[in-house]
Formats: sequence, structure tokens, C-alpha cells
Amino acid sequence: MISVHPINNQTELTEFIKFPFKLYKNCPYWVPPITKEEKAFMDPLKNPVFKNAEASFFVAKKQGKIVGRIAAIVNWVEVNQQQKRKVRFGWYDVEDDIQISKKLLEAVISFGKQKKLDFIEGPVGFSNMDKAGLLCEGFDKLNSMNTWYHYPYQKDHLETLGFSTASEWLEFAITIPIYANSPEKLKRISKIVLKRYSLKVLQFKSTKELIPFVDKMFDLLNNTYNQLESFVPIQEEQINYYKEKYFQFIDPQYIKCITRSDGKLIAFAVILPLFSKALKKANGSMFPFGFFHILKSLHFHDTVSTYLIGILPEYRQKGLNAILFDELHKTLDRKGIYKIETNPTLKENKAMLSLWKKYPHQLTKRRRTYRKEI
Repeated sequence: MISVHPINNQTELTEFIKFPFKLYKNCPYWVPPITKEEKAFMDPLKNPVFKNAEASFFVAKKQGKIVGRIAAIVNWVEVNQQQKRKVRFGWYDVEDDIQISKKLLEAVISFGKQKKLDFIEGPVGFSNMDKAGLLCEGFDKLNSMNTWYHYPYQKDHLETLGFSTASEWLEFAITIPIYANSPEKLKRISKIVLKRYSLKVLQFKSTKELIPFVDKMFDLLNNTYNQLESFVPIQEEQINYYKEKYFQFIDPQYIKCITRSDGKLIAFAVILPLFSKALKKANGSMFPFGFFHILKSLHFHDTVSTYLIGILPEYRQKGLNAILFDELHKTLDRKGIYKIETNPTLKENKAMLSLWKKYPHQLTKRRRTYRKEI
């Protein structure tokens, strides 16, 4: 007998967060999150996203043991301002029993109906800054800190239960040469576009130099993706939250910005060291040794991951991707780094996908969100 229970206290929330450690215990490809950060992320007193969102967390139990979990989420900016009457689901992890998935998803649907919403979609987080997409291909690869891992049967569960694909993302492993051997066409495009539009590339040497541009970067991010059906504008409180959480620790050399002659920011890109192996070793805890593994990975790494890319809509398809990647390539070459793993890229983002194809590349993972009318 499978029963579903809402999370009502901190002890139960800890059990919710810890369930994947049991489910994926013997999986060499699952990368655990830091449990303390997960708990803070789900705390309305600590995560400002709750000013515009609400969530209910559920676990499924069988014979008294947790066998699955899921989160039901409503982003009220999405519902009220964008008129997308969606209940989101995320943190979807289950044992291989379709009845577990069915019961958990019914709990999310019930939550959505109470809020008078029209459809369910996921797995996604609270906003577009969070993890999204069910792993559908690439089960033999480590997930990054920005993505979830899933077993193959979870896709089968959703499709059998009548869910259809809403969006699809692709991830690639890219090998870049030394900069001297990078594609001449890319270098040429970069120079031509910089001159044609009187653009300037900003190089940062310190976090102090970078911080004044972070708010502008998030504004640009909102402008970049606001035409996508799945995008929800990032609110000011969230910007401050992510600024404090991430940007204090990013190597400023790993951030490139492009401005016009009048100083207006029109494009940026952020890359990060690939923390997957360090997080695997940390196994959910910063102490006693997790902090050491992550700190070591910050300074000593041979692979980076694309994190954020934003381009003002009127400058799309004008070669700014080439400038950003050319500048990042120079930095990586100086550091002796020639491997890149891309963050999930929407399948319809042809400009970015065509950029990766200029280098030796391998499609490593495919992710999907799934939708169903309720």
C-alpha cells in the first residue's frame, strides 16, 4: 500500500532531502547536492523566491519507508502576470514502481486544482534559475551541480501516465584546441562584429570590478529569454539572493561582458569550474572534507561548465556569441583548460547549438520537461 504525505516540519524536510542519497546510493553518476544548501533553498525565510511563489513537498511511503518524493510549486508571477496557469513539479525521485509516480503526481495535481490552475509541468524548480528537465539520455554521465540525475524508468513513468514533452534541452562535451588553432572563421567574425557595432569587451580582474555589472546582467537575462514560453522574469529579491550565493565566488576572469560605445551592456557569458567530482566526494556535506574538495576544484580543474549567457534581443544573430566564446577561449587557453561541458541548451536555440558544432563535440545528455492538462 502506497501512501503520500505532505512535509510538515524540519525533520520531515530533512528526510525529503536525504531520500535521493538512498535511491542513488549505488549509482556512480548521481552528484549529490549540499544538503544544508538544499534545506535553505526550501526555507521560505531564507529563499526570497517564496515572496512570489509557494510550494508543498510530498513523500510517498510503502510499509513505513520513503519510496519517492516530489515538490508541488506555484510561481505567482508566472500565473498572474504571464497568465500561465501552471502548477510546477520538481524534485521528482522515485523507486521503479509507476504507482509511486502516479500517487505523487496526483498530489501535485490536487495542489494545482486547489489553486485553480490548468496544467502541470516539470520537473522544474521555482524559477528559470533553478534546475529543470528530466534526464532522458546520458544516464552514464555525471550530472552537473545545475542539473538533476534521473533513472531511465522515470521517463517511462511520465509517458505511460499521459504526460507529453513540453521542452527539450541538449548538453554537449566540447573539446577546444589551443587558442592559436581555434577556428579562424570565429576569430574573424569576432573582430568584424566588434568593429561594425563599435563594441567593447569588458575584462574583470576582481570581484569588486564585477559586482556593479551583476544587476545589469540579470536585467539582460530577463530581456534575453522573456519571449520563451517557459521563462519567468527573475525578481529583484532573487537577483540579490543569487548575487550573494554565486557571484562572490566566481573567478571574475570567467565572466565576459560586451558593451556598446554608450556603455550599455548588451551581452555577457559566465562559466564555472565543473564541480561534479568535488560534489561527489563531498557527498552532501561541506564538513569535515567537502569544503576542501570544492575549494580545491575552484582552483585546480581541467573542465569548465557554461552557466549563463545573455544577449539583448536586437543583437541576436549578429555574431555576439562568437565574441563571447572567442574571449572565453583566450582565458581558458591561458589557464590550460581545453574541455567544456555545456549547461542544458534549448533544442530550438540554433545559434548556440551551431557554435558548439564548430568544435569537436559530443551530445552527452538530453532532458525534457513534461506537461499534462489537469
